[in-house]
Amino acid sequence: MIYERKYPQFIKYMGSKSKIMNFVLEGINGVIGAESPPTILDLFAGSASLAGAIGNQTAIVSNDIQSYSGILSHAYVDSYFTDATPTSNQLLNEIELLVTSRKSEYAFEYHYHREFTLKDFVELEILQQKLIKIEATNNWHLFYKYYSGTWWSAEQCIYIDAIREITEHHINTPHYNVLLSCLMYAMAYTSQGTGHYAQYRDAKTESSLKDILIYRRRSVLKYFLAKYIELINWIPNQPPGFTHRHTNLDFEEALNTFEGGLIYADPPYCFVHYSRFYHAIETIVKYDYPTLQTKAGKLVKGRYREERHQSPFCIKSQVRDSFVRLFNGVQTSNSQLVLSYSNTGMITLEELSELASEIFGTRRKEVLFTDHKHMTLGRKQDRDRDVKECLILIY
Repeated sequence: MIYERKYPQFIKYMGSKSKIMNFVLEGINGVIGAESPPTILDLFAGSASLAGAIGNQTAIVSNDIQSYSGILSHAYVDSYFTDATPTSNQLLNEIELLVTSRKSEYAFEYHYHREFTLKDFVELEILQQKLIKIEATNNWHLFYKYYSGTWWSAEQCIYIDAIREITEHHINTPHYNVLLSCLMYAMAYTSQGTGHYAQYRDAKTESSLKDILIYRRRSVLKYFLAKYIELINWIPNQPPGFTHRHTNLDFEEALNTFEGGLIYADPPYCFVHYSRFYHAIETIVKYDYPTLQTKAGKLVKGRYREERHQSPFCIKSQVRDSFVRLFNGVQTSNSQLVLSYSNTGMITLEELSELASEIFGTRRKEVLFTDHKHMTLGRKQDRDRDVKECLILIY
């Protein structure tokens, strides 16, 4: 029997199961019964909520094709603090010193703490967006160059770059992933978007100007340090008691390398590709100066990475075959399965249930339902909608 522990949230994530984690664990406990929890493969880990909820109770193999997911999972289950872990004040001083140096280097002049007319504001935004053309003299200018005047201001981007640079000074330490996860949190809560990075907003009215200014004036450093201080009180002071693994594999590869246990699968439900909605945090993790997508010779407004994963679960013509491959992989590894899906998915629940019965044959199958408000994060006019969440249990 496993239970949900309290765990910190790092990013705003579409389809996150954090608000219905008790329902997910009801399904998992229904499969494992009173036995000790087996190793659990979180096949589409996303924001790593499952690792956050139960990573102190069983071994987790956290898999997702996106690199940021592995960082979040590491922060939840593998990180611990030592005497060498920096204090929040030490980080504050390092970051401010570096930002001061960068502002001097860039001859920084993009300020938001003043009164604006709509015309003045738009001109300032456009001026920063043109920084995409600069050639900087240091190796840590990615966000200042790529994203100034988009989801973040140029000043916020300088802080993002600075925190990322200082984080890299702590690579190979047990708190490295905590620092990077706290930076993702700061990015999420200072972004002027709706919680994802598919499109940034333009100020077209006085009302939108006023709202965007709220986020433009937020301090990346303040949000980063606040989350870091929270983590100091949550992260243990010793290594984890379980051997966890973190992979960035296609779901079939992950299934092929799993040696058996319980598989929790929460694939994408709809046509939107997560690589488009969360490209910015993929880039902050990789920090690889990616080639950006263009259309008709012009940079796409979303400034997406040109190379992005396209999930077959988001493509109507491929979704059924994808579930066939998923179910066959579960069979081959001789694992139990807890599958999350909803009545708004790319395949109907009836078809999905029939497919499971066909492939798993005489194995026990159970279907659980719960009502849930799914956050759209601005994809539609409504901010949330009622959906029926489903768990298909195979054991």
